[in-house]
Amino acid sequence: MDIECNVNIDEILKIFAKLYPEAKCELLFSNPFELLIATILSAQSTDKKVNQITPTLFKKYKTPADFLKLSQGDLEEEIKQIGLYRSKSRNILKTSKILVEKFDGQVPRKREDLESLPGVGRKTANVVLSNAFGVPTIAVDTHVFRVSNRIGLADSDKVSEVERQLMEKIPKYLWVNAHHWLIWHGRRVCSARKPKCQTCSLKPHCCYGKNNFEIKV
Repeated sequence: MDIECNVNIDEILKIFAKLYPEAKCELLFSNPFELLIATILSAQSTDKKVNQITPTLFKKYKTPADFLKLSQGDLEEEIKQIGLYRSKSRNILKTSKILVEKFDGQVPRKREDLESLPGVGRKTANVVLSNAFGVPTIAVDTHVFRVSNRIGLADSDKVSEVERQLMEKIPKYLWVNAHHWLIWHGRRVCSARKPKCQTCSLKPHCCYGKNNFEIKV
């Protein structure tokens, strides 16, 4: 029988804050446009892999107009180490064209404008809004989805519902921090296949930990 799980959200957030005081976006960027491109590249890839190519890429191509000087084949060659590089090249060039023609070469600050760009869904828009413009959001990637469901901060198999539940339970001023805490915990401790539950500081408060390992009190 599963152990009853009553989630102490305040305690969980305090533990996260202590574990990851320097948690932040791990993609390398120096402006909103670089973050937008890096986030598009990170879909179904890792930040580590993206960070291997973007320093050189952004040194050569700094603006949407710079990217438009490339053919799709040229851009594919630049990012071919990244998964789905063909479709990402196509989307980056289309997005760059829209940015130049509609937004004066600037990354828009409105969600609906961001989500109108090719290759930009709600998660990518949330990442840009929070990390480039300081807008409180919770971007639900695979780590946030997995960790929040395991701990008990959320209970859904739908990304949109997980986002809604997290925003409902977590104070708005902590949304951006919580987003990073969940990602860092997923990458460092609560991995998909072999989570390090036995040494996890959250185990006494985690639904998954309580139901998979004996808790002694």
